Amino acid sequence: MTSTFGGYDQYRFVAEFYDEVYGRTRNKDIDFYVQYSKLAAGRTLELGCGTGRVLLPTAVSGCDITGLDLSPHMLAKCQAKLNEQPSDIQARVRRIQGNMTSFVTGEQYSLVTIPFRAFQHLISVEQQQSCLGCIHQHLLSSGLLVLDLFNPFPPALVDDPKYRAEKEDFAGIQLRDGKTLRRTHRTTAFHRNLQYNEVELIYYVSDPDGRTERFVHAFPMRYFFRYEMEHLLNLCGFIVVDLFGDFDKSAFSDSSPEMIFVAKKR
Repeated sequence: MTSTFGGYDQYRFVAEFYDEVYGRTRNKDIDFYVQYSKLAAGRTLELGCGTGRVLLPTAVSGCDITGLDLSPHMLAKCQAKLNEQPSDIQARVRRIQGNMTSFVTGEQYSLVTIPFRAFQHLISVEQQQSCLGCIHQHLLSSGLLVLDLFNPFPPALVDDPKYRAEKEDFAGIQLRDGKTLRRTHRTTAFHRNLQYNEVELIYYVSDPDGRTERFVHAFPMRYFFRYEMEHLLNLCGFIVVDLFGDFDKSAFSDSSPEMIFVAKKR
C-alpha cells in the first residue's frame, strides 16, 4: 500500500496546488455543506478540512466551525487564507492538526461533516469504526453527521484495466508564479478482495521556458456500496435519515455520482 490517509501529510506539493485545482473544479458541494451548518443549532466539526475550501465559506456565512486535518501543509494554507479574513470571521474558526480516527477536541458539535470523500482514505474497517466512534462521542444527541462518497458505478470504474492508463483531468491552469499546471490520473493497482484501488494523481508543472517537473500523489482509495455503509453506520451507533445522489439533494439512483449520507445518533 503506497500511503495511508491519502498521503496529504507526506506530499507538500499537494497543498501547494490544491486550491488551484479544486477551487476551479470542485465547488458544487460548498453551498450544500454551508446550508447544513446554518441549520445546525451550534458548532460544526469538519474532518479533513484541508486548505479550508468548505471551512472558510462556512465561517463567512456566520457559522462557528472547527476544522481537523492530519496535514500540517494543508492547515498552513488554511491559516494563510484565514489571516486574510476580518477578525470576526477568524474568531469563528478553530483549527486542529489531528487524525480523524483518534481525536479529542474537548467540544461537542451540532454537526459533523466529512466532505469530498475524505472518509474513503480510511482503508481498514478498524480505521472506519474508530473514526465513526470518535464522531459519535463528539456529536450532540440531536446532532447530525453528513459525509459524501463516490458511487462505484458503473462497476468497471473500480476494476477495468483501461484505468491503468493516464487520463487528463485538465491542462493549462496558470499558476501565480507564471508556471502552467496540467494534471492526469490513473489507477496503478486493483484490490477487489480488499475493496480499494491504488491511485495516482500526476501533476505536470511547466516553466515558461518549457521545462517541466512531474509530481506524483499516490494513495489508496477505498470504495463503499450503499448498504455496506448503512450497516457500518448502524454498527457504530447511527441511523441514516437521508441519502442523496448529488448535492442538489436528488434521490440516490444507479447512475448517481455521489452517495451523500445524513445520519443521526441511534
